[in-house]
Amino acid sequence: MVTRTEGQIDDSLIGGNASAEGPEGEGTEATVITGVDIVINHHLQETSFTKESYKKYIKDYMKAIKARLEEHKPERVKPFMTGAAEQIKHILANFKNYQFFVGENMNPDGMVALLDFREDGVTPYMIFFKDGLEIEKCVS
Repeated sequence: MVTRTEGQIDDSLIGGNASAEGPEGEGTEATVITGVDIVINHHLQETSFTKESYKKYIKDYMKAIKARLEEHKPERVKPFMTGAAEQIKHILANFKNYQFFVGENMNPDGMVALLDFREDGVTPYMIFFKDGLEIEKCVS
């Protein structure tokens, strides 16, 4: 979990001089946001599922990923299907514990990421299906 302040501008960066200005409180307002860093950093949007609607979604999603793997990485099909099936059983068995997130553009064909908390109830973790992610190279 992280806490961030957004919208706060240091007036000195834009030529402001607090000693020469009017009363306090005339500056910009800051907003404090607390949440899971991955969710905040990537502007993920929370969505919801019933257990039945998630089963339908994940069945269709698995078919799409399998087809993409068969075309581009056939050696990954069996490991993906085996690992994903095990993970989905775990997800369905603990369905009420999860929060569901989609990308900022809410692409209906995109992956739904799952958020849960470790046994301590404080430490969050997210589940992504590795074979459903696209690699992006960052140039610095």
